[in-house]
Amino acid sequence: MIKTKNQIIEYFKSGIKDSKDFKIGIEHEKFLFDNENNKRVNYPKIKEMFTALLEFGWNPVFEKENIIALNKGGKNITLEPGNQIELSGDKLNHMHEACSESQDYLFELKQVTKKLDIKIVSAGFDPISKLNEIPNNPKQRYKVMTKDMPLGGELSLDMMYRTCGTQLNVDYETEEDFIKKFKVSNAIVPISIALFANSSIVEKKNSNYLSYRSKVWQNTSRGGLPRLFLENINFEKYADFVINFPVLFIQDKDQYISGRKYIFKDFMDGKIEEINNRLPEEADLTTHLSTIFTENRLKKYIELRSMDTCGWECLCSGPAFNIGMLYGNLDEVHDLVSKWEVDKIINAYLEAPQKGFNTQLMGKDLLYWSSALLDLSRKGLETRDIMSKKGNNETVFLNHLQNVIDNKTTNADHMINKFSKNEDLNELYDK
Repeated sequence: MIKTKNQIIEYFKSGIKDSKDFKIGIEHEKFLFDNENNKRVNYPKIKEMFTALLEFGWNPVFEKENIIALNKGGKNITLEPGNQIELSGDKLNHMHEACSESQDYLFELKQVTKKLDIKIVSAGFDPISKLNEIPNNPKQRYKVMTKDMPLGGELSLDMMYRTCGTQLNVDYETEEDFIKKFKVSNAIVPISIALFANSSIVEKKNSNYLSYRSKVWQNTSRGGLPRLFLENINFEKYADFVINFPVLFIQDKDQYISGRKYIFKDFMDGKIEEINNRLPEEADLTTHLSTIFTENRLKKYIELRSMDTCGWECLCSGPAFNIGMLYGNLDEVHDLVSKWEVDKIINAYLEAPQKGFNTQLMGKDLLYWSSALLDLSRKGLETRDIMSKKGNNETVFLNHLQNVIDNKTTNADHMINKFSKNEDLNELYDK
């Protein structure tokens, strides 16, 4: 049972690893559309797709009688509220392995989607559908979330049903190492928004945002970039944050119960009558941590969550960019971002979804900071010096970002240019 703050601190400490054992975990989400009518796929179609993927060695996961996920080894394919699908990758040693995993998954996915006449969109926001057009699915937790989430953020349902992101999970070797990595991860959120912007088209029109996804997340219940995260937050301060954070839902046997009247401290104090005042177990804590929707968050690892989903050409670039900084060159990057003022980071964070590279931070634009951080990341990946079978080190995955910076043109800019010319929906789909 989780009764004390110290137990939560110990939970975070249990994630500590020797640096030689650091892993990389990548999660990326995709939208699926029916080729016939350009509408998001419904749950029956998802079932067909999941069944077809079993041929590639995936195993089904059920909630009651409904298939809701697949797993294979250490990786999972899960179902998001609007039938987006997410690959949560295995814990891997370096970017060559991680990128190869994503490539294998996309190969399998493309075989199945072609057979079922499904098209994929790799963007941060659904470029076609209105919110009321998106089918749901039978996962029980989403019913509670759909009801409660809008109470705390006006675009919460858009977040649930119309966004897709790429996430990266990284390890830490001490509490001090966590403090540095968390500081860096949060300070660079505006740069991540600008550099990986890929959600400009909304309901078939230019939204005048480069990352509309980020605007949505800024107006989502339980989300945002807390000021606390930009300070030197340690395990105890994060535990305090968690304890005083509202509960989203509680799983009790096979039921999901709304937690909107409670914070986690109420749960720890045995004050939730709907579940007979039982105390939280570790599984309840894990659920609670995963329903904090901030730009970055702590579990037994740090989860970076500020990148729009993108296509194959850039899928590996975001994780590589962060790995170079956090695993390869942490001290130098930390020294740089520690000079930035918290208010100016927050202001840049709020402006970046619309202004992108033109956003100002500490007297320079985010294009300047993107270039500076890319150089530091490259230096970090060169230091790691991990080679592929072809004889390339991990810097090969930064080529896409170098092109973005050299041309001052993001994926969002490309999409605006391509789509605005003729508003051809085919331009929105993965090729």
